[in-house]
This record gives sequence, structure tokens and C-alpha cells, in this order.
Amino acid sequence: MPQFIKDLIDAISAPIPYTVLTTALLAGVLIFRKWVSKPSVFVAFSVVGVLGFIGAFPDPNFKQIITKPDNIPIVILIASVVFFTWLFLRRAVINDERIKKGQPSLEGEMAKKKVFTWPDLVYSELICMLLFMAALMVWSLLIQAPIEEPASMARTPNPSKAPWYFLGLQEMLVYFDPWIAGVLLPSFIVVGLCAIPYLDTNPKGNGYYTFDERPFAVSFFMVGFILLWVSLVIMGTFLRGPNWSFFGPFEYWDHNKLEPMVSINLSEYFWIKALGQHLPQNPLVREAPGFAFLGFWFLMLPPIMGKWVFKKMALDMGAIRYAVFAHLFLWTALVPLKMVMRWTIDLKYIIGIPEWFLNV
Repeated sequence: MPQFIKDLIDAISAPIPYTVLTTALLAGVLIFRKWVSKPSVFVAFSVVGVLGFIGAFPDPNFKQIITKPDNIPIVILIASVVFFTWLFLRRAVINDERIKKGQPSLEGEMAKKKVFTWPDLVYSELICMLLFMAALMVWSLLIQAPIEEPASMARTPNPSKAPWYFLGLQEMLVYFDPWIAGVLLPSFIVVGLCAIPYLDTNPKGNGYYTFDERPFAVSFFMVGFILLWVSLVIMGTFLRGPNWSFFGPFEYWDHNKLEPMVSINLSEYFWIKALGQHLPQNPLVREAPGFAFLGFWFLMLPPIMGKWVFKKMALDMGAIRYAVFAHLFLWTALVPLKMVMRWTIDLKYIIGIPEWFLNV
């Protein structure tokens, strides 16, 4: 792979270009899903991706991070997410076209061809179990288990990373206080998943793939899963290096690279930089700009969205269900907003009251 392509990839792997490009890529895939879901287009992009991976593999920095035993499952995760996202879009596009013509969905057609659980399904499951068991045995023989030395406070790994399934939460710890990133946001994820059947009572799309009948639900799920989870896992795995600094995939992980911590709170922007005054001693007065921002975000925006963007949804849901949905939606939107504000204006906390352990 030419060096200028490596430099370009390293440049767009910085947090802001990376986030903008992944967001634009997801939006483009959903908007042009009829073209993207064509098998020929998917095969063409897959071939380009595989050739790019093969061309990048000889690079020592790229090879070192890709072949780490901890990171190999993430490579498989990326390939699996890409394939199954395409498969969903392919089935959804076909079903949407069939429904427009008055025909049953593919799943509806398959439901007519019933088979017995025994032996048809059980035999298929048994074969899959044996194949995966054999694959795991080969994997365990060829790849050394990533077991390190016993933990010691005198010698900690740099970078110290959580297991891959927690890397999204570890990445959020950079932008939020631990009680928000580690407790509040995961709780909202669980509560939001439990609330879906009560908030979204639309019967369309149950039991078959579709996009046209559930555009908001599908898009919101894609944003939450791909942008706010898989994307953060990829960022924490391949782009976070020593001292938790950002590195490109072809960049050497220099342990001496230190990024200056110059992030400041919203109150400092308001009182010191905007008004040219000292910070007030009273925490409530000092953090009044942050309280005003969050008050507008969680109290004023829901009714505004209910009369504009989500007007039909607010009428269908009713006041209580819409209020729950709006606040879960705004908490979801606050995560990328806070990340962008950290990368662009070095914002640390919207509300920072360390004396009360209240940092947002």
C-alpha cells in the first residue's frame, strides 16, 4: 500500500473525521439502501475491502495491532456486522417491494413451508455446533491465549484496556463522570430496551424485515448499535494507544506521545472567557450556565420536538409515553454531542461540582 494512502487513513482516523465519516457512511447506506443492498455492489465493496486489508497487512504497525490475540475477535466482529447489516437491508428492500405490490413478505412465504423441529432443526443445530467447536479448537491451537502476568500496582499495562465488550463504556469514561458512564448510561440502555414494547406499539415489521414501514425505529437502532457501540469498540481497540492517546492504524504506538489535558468546564467558558470575571464561589451560581443548558435540553426540547420533528409520534404516544421516549432520545443524543464538544472546544463538564460529586 502506498505511503500517501497510509497517511490519509491515519489522518481520517482522528476522532472528528472518524466520527463524521462513520456517521456519513451509515446515513449513506440507509438512504441508498436499494443500491447498496444489491449483491453485486456488496461483493464489489467486499473485494475492495479485502484487497485493502491484504495490502495494509505488511505494514508492521498495522500488523501488530491487528494480530494481537485480543483484537482478532474485533476483526471478525467488523466483518460480521458489515455482512449482517447488508443482509438485513437486502431482505428489507425485497420485502418493501413485495409489500408495495400486495405480496406477502419473504418470511411470510417461508412460514407456509413448515418442517418438524425434530429432526430437521435439531440436525442443523448439531452440525453447526460441531463446526463451531472444531473452529474454536483450531483457533485455540493456533493463537496463544492473551493471558498476561499477574496484576501488579507497580507495573500496569499501557494502555490498560477493558475487555472488548466494555471498550465502549471505557471510551465514554473519557467524556463523562464514572457514575454517568458506568452506571447511569448503561441503566438507561437497559431501561430503554425494556421500554421499547410499551413506547413503540406499531404492529408493522413484526416477524419480517422492513425499512419503509419502520424508518425511525430502524435508523435509531442503527445509530445506537453501530455508531454508539460498535464504532466506540473499534475506536477503543485500534485507535487508542499508550496513555489513551489517539493513533492511526499505521502509526507507531509511541509511549512518549502525550496529549495535553487542557479541557475546561462550561462555567469557565462563560464566566472567565465570555464575561472576563472570576468564578463565583457559590457552586450553584458558578454552574448556572450548565444548569441552564441541561434545563433547556431536557425540559424545553421535548415539547419543541413534539410540536415539530416528532409531532405525529407525540400524538400517537400520548404525553407520558412521549416524555419517556423524548428523554431517552435526548440522553442518547447527549453522548455524541458531549464527545464532539470535547474534541472541538475541549469541554470537560457541562456541570462541574466536584465538591458535591456532581459532574455531567
